[in-house]
Amino acid sequence: MKLTISRKLLFSYLAMAVLTVLASAYALFSLQQLDRLSHVIIHEDVFMVDLSKQMIDTVLDQESAEKKYLILKDPSIAEIFWNRSREFRRRIETWERKQNGTDGKRRREVLGLHERYDALFRTEEALVGANRLEEAVSLSGREGHALVTDMVEVLRSLQRESNRDITGRLARMKSQAVRAGRMTLLLSGFSLLVGLLLAVLITTNISRPLKRLEQATDRVADGEFDYDLRIDRQDEIGSLAYAFSDMMKRLKVMEEYNLDASPLTGLPGNRAIEKEIEKRLAARTAFSLCHVDLDNFKPFADHYGYAWGSEVIKEVARIMSEYEARHSDEKNFIGHIGGDDFILMARPDRVEAACRHLVGEFDRRMPKFYSEKDRQRGFIAAKDRKGVQQKYPMLSVTIAIVTDDGTRFKDPLEMARVAAALKEYAKALPGSNYVRLEDVEAGVKGPEPGVTT
Repeated sequence: MKLTISRKLLFSYLAMAVLTVLASAYALFSLQQLDRLSHVIIHEDVFMVDLSKQMIDTVLDQESAEKKYLILKDPSIAEIFWNRSREFRRRIETWERKQNGTDGKRRREVLGLHERYDALFRTEEALVGANRLEEAVSLSGREGHALVTDMVEVLRSLQRESNRDITGRLARMKSQAVRAGRMTLLLSGFSLLVGLLLAVLITTNISRPLKRLEQATDRVADGEFDYDLRIDRQDEIGSLAYAFSDMMKRLKVMEEYNLDASPLTGLPGNRAIEKEIEKRLAARTAFSLCHVDLDNFKPFADHYGYAWGSEVIKEVARIMSEYEARHSDEKNFIGHIGGDDFILMARPDRVEAACRHLVGEFDRRMPKFYSEKDRQRGFIAAKDRKGVQQKYPMLSVTIAIVTDDGTRFKDPLEMARVAAALKEYAKALPGSNYVRLEDVEAGVKGPEPGVTT
């Protein structure tokens, strides 16, 4: 027989006074409230955060397909647009089923905007078919972007509201857990007059996990999602602890997305980089992954100090960010792996232009980080790890370019490993340079080191 809290209390408190019964009822009621709150957070609030993010990504993919179609006039791109449209509608249906008809006003608003966007694209297809491309482009810029912006804003407002609901419900869980723990302890202590031994056992049995839940709620409210509950029970508290642990895992993932950015450069970190590679591989659309690394950085940092070395890293981040800002329509992505390693993702037809710009700007800006004496002689003199004085060349940048359309590499780790290996090969070349994997495999000599065009 499964010993739930109800049965434990029933068998143990038959001889105890009404206060013990009230304590039991209060404890159960509090647990049910906490369980309901955690259920709402997991199955409603977190669900809406995830769903709205997916819908935003889908509608932005539609907008991207629309713009590409107006440029290329390729029917296969139009089919991509309609595939994303069907995917968006399926998520609307999931939203309606999950919410059981609630929040219908905003759902209808989003659906209405999406239907208007689909109708607008049909009109654009007709205009393109009639060789009225300028009218189609004008219609897209005048109405299409506004519809996408309105949809994204509504969905983001849903995200913000869901996040606020999560915070509010966590605070309520903390408050209820505190009240439940204190009231259970108070009533159980008073019932010692009837049955000291049983009261101690029951109080310990209930108050300890409640206290841990209180502590866990407090930690989660403070942003700590790795707290170990260690409540292994086959009753309501065990069920609540399991649901709470699952909730903490989901919240941790959400928090990691926000905290993943590099504190030095503000660029997306390793988790975001891996997710971006994974998304592009899954899309089966060709893209180039560039591993950017600084040569001779450690001797530079040892010589000038790591604070000055950090300024160099921030300068590289600025170069990449400035380029990305000027070419944001090309779906570029930049990230900071850590230290002097960066990642750039770009379209294969634009990646060399991006690399040439990075190499050229790097070589143009780096001299200002050296003393006048080191600039004039073209190297720095510093001791190596064995204490021997060595001459180290000026800083240079190496870029390894690996391109795939989702058919060569099975996962982001494999693609990143190949890029890292290619980078090590490229670092053997003098000066700043970039090397493409296909050129190395074909035995073709890449661009001259440090040369930009």
